[in-house]
Amino acid sequence: MLYNLIIYIYLFGVVIYSRFNEKVRKMWRGERDAFRILREKVDKDAQYVWFHAASLGEFEQGRPLMERLRQEHPEYKILLTFFSPSGYEVRKNYEGADIICYLPLDTITNARRFLRLVHPVKAFFIKYEFWYNYLHILKHRGVPVYSVSSIFRPDQVFFKWYGRQYGRVLNCFTHFFVQNEQSKELLARIGINCVTVVGDTRFDRVLQIKEAAKQLPIVEEFIGKESPKVFVAGSSWPPDEEIFIKYFNEHPEWKLIIAPHVIGEDHLQQIEKLLEGRKVVRYTSLDATGNQNVPDHSDALIIDCFGLLSSIYHYGDVAYVGGGFGVGIHNLLEAAVWDVPVFFGPNNQKFQEAQGLKQSGGFEISTYEDFARQMDRFAADPQYLKEQGMKAGAFVKGKAGATSTVFSNVWNLGN
Repeated sequence: MLYNLIIYIYLFGVVIYSRFNEKVRKMWRGERDAFRILREKVDKDAQYVWFHAASLGEFEQGRPLMERLRQEHPEYKILLTFFSPSGYEVRKNYEGADIICYLPLDTITNARRFLRLVHPVKAFFIKYEFWYNYLHILKHRGVPVYSVSSIFRPDQVFFKWYGRQYGRVLNCFTHFFVQNEQSKELLARIGINCVTVVGDTRFDRVLQIKEAAKQLPIVEEFIGKESPKVFVAGSSWPPDEEIFIKYFNEHPEWKLIIAPHVIGEDHLQQIEKLLEGRKVVRYTSLDATGNQNVPDHSDALIIDCFGLLSSIYHYGDVAYVGGGFGVGIHNLLEAAVWDVPVFFGPNNQKFQEAQGLKQSGGFEISTYEDFARQMDRFAADPQYLKEQGMKAGAFVKGKAGATSTVFSNVWNLGN
């Protein structure tokens, strides 16, 4: 069929492009190495539950389920696969799974070979993963397959006349646990009714992250005891930085913490150049003990390392989440869970949480003027600032519970 032809064309492109792109090269090598990992690590006497996540964001959606499974059904082992290096390279040592590897590209040969090495008793595909050959073989073998935190839109190929053949892949799922009613209605139009609206498991995950947040002495020392207003920008890109840095260069009463999405020397120097006139310090240049090592009167802190952002939001009065002027916003919920209002860019239509936050402490901006106008209002009305932050936090807490619903349906009801 056409799908398999496209996959082989894509495979050829990956082989060629891997010679010039490090990320693609890692993916290509990782996919080939997956079979060796499975041969060496699969316990033939064990029962495996397979979780597949395209990248890091999908992993975070699947993680609450994996940890719940590990806690309540330790008799199962967990296989975790990734498609993207941005997921695998960050979580390849995740202790909540027994085996972690890339998912080889969805050719018929690869799918058969992969499923001969591991015989999952259940499989979970997180959000947008619809691999035709893997899913058809799983269905043929009678393996229950679940789509978790999935979300569907009318413009997707499944709902177009030319996508009917590929759309049959949806019939391979035992059940869909979708984020909203629109997804359920769209699936019903093409005859799929094994659907439950549960919301997004990421809401459960960010509440877990909040409970496990770290204290950061360096950040606390940077903020100081005078209780200044603090603005935290997370996962920012240059178009984001050009907007909010301009504002803070004109408002020195705010302290600024920036955790850019790309931590490379060129980008860090670009940020520092934009902050000309402010006293800037990098996180990794400071002693990890935080003992009086932050230079006096520093008012801009650049987080030039990974793994701290979810805890850093705790120290902010207002947050900005980047990506909304590019491919799409990053994790809004990590910021909103701390009861702070959240700014984000205009490319957010495909993000359910952004649409909800627009009514509950989230603020879409398209220009510097949008941003400055709203920040001025926050500065002039502290009570309004507090109210918007509380709305954002309540939005996150009110959407929690998807993990328990999925878990009870899959295990407790005998599916």
